Amino acid sequence: MKKNKAIYWIFTSLIVLLDGVMPALTFNTELAKQGVSHLGYPDYFRVLLTFFKVSGALILILPFFKGRIKEWAYAGFTFNFISAFVSHMVVDGMGMQSAFPLVALAVLAASYFYYNKIKDVPLIAGKNKSSFLQLSHT
Repeated sequence: MKKNKAIYWIFTSLIVLLDGVMPALTFNTELAKQGVSHLGYPDYFRVLLTFFKVSGALILILPFFKGRIKEWAYAGFTFNFISAFVSHMVVDGMGMQSAFPLVALAVLAASYFYYNKIKDVPLIAGKNKSSFLQLSHT
């Protein structure tokens, strides 16, 4: 169990650092502004995206957030990484900019897997009756 917790915290910390702390520190730089405009998004999207990234990172890293709210944070980061991949593919084609969101998605998936593993909650709701009830009341 300690090994699973350590792996969970490593992957979760990577997501928080890469997609929570870094955007909070760099969202107002000229490079960030150019990056968002290069992809065709309006400037207010940069601020909104940063707000949601920092909020999601806090929800993932703070242990008193549990259950459904943490699931929504995982879902939000999943949508973010898939959207980033598609945006970069459409504008820039396949390259490091396009591949990085997929790497981050893999790290997020590992964090989610180990989050469920240490919580003793099955990844598929309804595996047995008591697990389903546990999921619906968290």
